[in-house]
Amino acid sequence: MSYQQHLSMGSGSRPARRNFEFGRTYVVRPKGKHQATIVWLHGLGDNGSSWSQLLENLPLPNIKWICPTAPTRPVAMLGGFPCTAWFDVGEISEDSPDDWDSLDASAAHIANLLSTEPADVKVAIGGFSMGAATALYSATCAALARYGNGNTYPINLRAVVGLSGWPPGSRSLRSKVEASHDAARRAASLPIFLCNGTSDDVVPYNYGEKSAQCLSTAGFRNLTFKSYEGLGHYTVPKEMDEVRTWLTARLGLEGSRS
Repeated sequence: MSYQQHLSMGSGSRPARRNFEFGRTYVVRPKGKHQATIVWLHGLGDNGSSWSQLLENLPLPNIKWICPTAPTRPVAMLGGFPCTAWFDVGEISEDSPDDWDSLDASAAHIANLLSTEPADVKVAIGGFSMGAATALYSATCAALARYGNGNTYPINLRAVVGLSGWPPGSRSLRSKVEASHDAARRAASLPIFLCNGTSDDVVPYNYGEKSAQCLSTAGFRNLTFKSYEGLGHYTVPKEMDEVRTWLTARLGLEGSRS
């Protein structure tokens, strides 16, 4: 599947169009009443299949999971080696330049996957590592009601989960949200669940913690940050169980006590 991004920047010599070829999308159907749909995004070099298998075994019978696969592209962090990636990244830090074109393309691809869900179904986005970063970028698009290129963001997100990730564009996020009363209101009401291991050698714990503080300072006040002692750059059953509990409560799924 491809997404052609039309840039309407108005000035400058940027290209008018870039084409992004996304890989296969895997879908896990709900085993019970369909109450929510979540797009879940894999990390660098992975694909939608591995996460669909894990999520299929998560006891959340009322959720439909959509697990897309990122485009295969050269990645600066890997010396230009091509692999599946939602956007290009040179280093995982707040000083790394952001690949806005690819972030917008990925966020629009995700929104397109959610656009045909029934009106009574709550929609959310989650992800791991680079997938978590892309999910958090979608959260900022939802708060601002627009992509980075100015086009309207069409999805009413109800929750965002980020495991071992970071928010792209963090340096300018607060000023963008504070510039609009509506954006501040949307940011404050969007539930976000972030997790990071203390022994993560890819997304260091202090950066994950700083990312959570950055989002909170920018106005995303309905945010929960969980740390996991000794956890590296991977997931464990305890973490996924807490994701399950959080989603059940925030999305009002059957069996929720809140």
